Order: sequence, then C-alpha cells, then structure tokens
Amino acid sequence: MGSNQLYKGSLATIILKLLEEKGRMYGYQITQEVKAISAGEFVITEGALYPMLHKLEADGMLTVETEMIGNRMRKYYSITHDGKKEVVDRMAEMEAFIRHMQTLLNPNIELA
Repeated sequence: MGSNQLYKGSLATIILKLLEEKGRMYGYQITQEVKAISAGEFVITEGALYPMLHKLEADGMLTVETEMIGNRMRKYYSITHDGKKEVVDRMAEMEAFIRHMQTLLNPNIELA
C-alpha cells in the first residue's frame, strides 16, 4: 500500500513531535522509537531520516550535540524553541487536514 508515501510527507512533523516528547535522541534511536510506536507499520530508512535531520538543523528546528560513546562518536538531536513552535503549527495543520479528509471521504458522518 502507499501509506509510506503519506508518512514521508509527515516525516519532519513526526521527528519534531517525537523529540518534543522524548527529548534528546540519536538517529537510530529515532528510527526504533517510530517503529515501536507504529507497531512496525512505519519504518524510517537512514536515507530518509538523516537528510531530514540535517534540513531541520539547518532550519534552526534542531540542535546537534556529539558525544563519545565507547570508541564511537554519536550525534544527539534536540528540538529548539523554534522547533517547539513549529510542532504546534504542524500539529494544528495535521489535525485540520485529517478533519478535512474525513469530511471529504465520509461526508454523511457528523464529526465532533
């Protein structure tokens, strides 16, 4: 099914909301958390995740800290104040979109 296409358009929102709720996370941790929350229905590939993380960082939505873990450098991503404001806006847009889609697809059902 094409549901992954729907998720791809929402990837930035998913990442920002997850970091807002969970705090500082590293890339692999983000992929695993999304996979767990979605019961395996949504899998974020590295090819999709890291370009989006870099874009969100460049846009001032995320900060990055590096930390040495064992003999390996790990990047941790955190949401910024601007990122938190963006989450509020994106969540409002997402909720409005879902309401509009429900109205379009089920015009005879009254929504609360």
